[in-house]
Amino acid sequence: MFPGTHSVVTPDKAAVIVASTGATTTYAELEARSSRFARWMFDIGLRRGDHITVLSDNDPIVFELYWGALRSGLYITVVNHHGTADDLAYVIADSGAKVLVASAALASLAENLTHRVPANCRRLAFGGPVTGYDSYENAVGSVSAEPLPYQPSGADMMYSSGTTGRPKGIKSPLPDRQVHEAPGLPATPIVESFYGFGPDTVFLSPAPIYHAAPLRYCTATQSLGGTVVLMDRFDAGDALAAIERYSVTHSQWVPTHFIRMLKLPDEERTRYDLSSLRVAVHAAAPCPVEVKESMLGWWGDVLFEYYSCSENNGSTLIDSAEWRRKPGSVGRDGVQGIAHICGDDGRELGAGEVGLLYFERDDWTFEYHNDPEKTAAAQHPDHPTWTTVGDVGYLDEDRYLYLTDRATFMIISGGVNIYPQQIENCLSVHPDIWDVAVIGTPDPEMGQSVQAVVQLMPGTLPSDDLVQDIIDFARGRLARYMCPRSVRFVDTLPRTETGKLAKHRL
Repeated sequence: MFPGTHSVVTPDKAAVIVASTGATTTYAELEARSSRFARWMFDIGLRRGDHITVLSDNDPIVFELYWGALRSGLYITVVNHHGTADDLAYVIADSGAKVLVASAALASLAENLTHRVPANCRRLAFGGPVTGYDSYENAVGSVSAEPLPYQPSGADMMYSSGTTGRPKGIKSPLPDRQVHEAPGLPATPIVESFYGFGPDTVFLSPAPIYHAAPLRYCTATQSLGGTVVLMDRFDAGDALAAIERYSVTHSQWVPTHFIRMLKLPDEERTRYDLSSLRVAVHAAAPCPVEVKESMLGWWGDVLFEYYSCSENNGSTLIDSAEWRRKPGSVGRDGVQGIAHICGDDGRELGAGEVGLLYFERDDWTFEYHNDPEKTAAAQHPDHPTWTTVGDVGYLDEDRYLYLTDRATFMIISGGVNIYPQQIENCLSVHPDIWDVAVIGTPDPEMGQSVQAVVQLMPGTLPSDDLVQDIIDFARGRLARYMCPRSVRFVDTLPRTETGKLAKHRL
């Protein structure tokens, strides 16, 4: 299943719509354009296993580049355009990219890369001129749209968000099949069986498509013949308006999106017709219980939460009804892989015991590109098919997973392990807090002290009284040892567009 199949049956159907303008790319157009790009890459010598990189904002052209690579047996990386030129040059060089395609909307950043990428990396720009780049439109415009006779299936190669250091390239083996052969993209059977994606799906993507989940859910939608509604960037009111305007059936969110929508004035939250929405998938971070309860009260039982990662080494899933029975859980294992919670010594722990999360999966492997040490560190010392990405949590007696945080964010105060995620979840619903991060700061007596770093609601001014109110708010909901000892106010927090806190910057 891939867009070429649907271009024959429903050529005029929208493969992607730009939410802000209504501009549409049909399946016939997506097929022709991705075929031209694939043939252009073949003509300049790219072959199965080679790599291309894309630097773009949320532009529909990304999908023709993606499918051009996927039908050529190539790896494709869509890079985070919020990174520095040095960060992006590292990813391009590390991946061994032979083609860089950039959007003219990011011309300044693209031009800064011109002399930082390898000399053998061809540079194309779409949407306008970019100094040092050839025109994408001119390069592929005269190329035949006839599909190549052999179209080996490629894959995306995502880089981690780098919230704990240098981004890591996550590389899986290429599928041994052609692009049109089943089962298609790894995400396709999952969204089809668990969420009911299909040809009638209208999928709203409010997040940046350089991130793994939005890119994979969008392209899985297209592999099944549905329509992607692509937002330029997330805005709470615009997202609700898009659901109504395009009769959105499926969508994907992170908890930060929910918090922003819930903090809209009541008259704005209630003005939109959201009755078309059948599935609202959310992930990226555990959703605070109070936030999810509010969303269920507003949207109904359409929320599906999952846990996974860019490495795709395992996943869990929980629907609304299950979550009501197991509030705070991110789901049961068995969706992809079997979960194991292990202590520092590698010993598997029992129900309710907090430790490092591993997934056992025999049908999937990955490696960190050019980093065998990180690859080895992700494997359990005694079970090579068990892998971890550093998340910490516990399984209950029914094998429902509860995440507490990442191992690297743990605070040790007075010899007690404290996981900031639970504290952040608590404080995120304080009426004066717009965003919050919890970190450990040096403490001469306790080793580390819990500090809340707070971005206030617009119009709210910091004060000593507000500091005490925030601390008291936590004390009314958390064990005392977990409560912040101090509060620091900042103008903004270093959060990625996918909702993850870049805590190393704090």
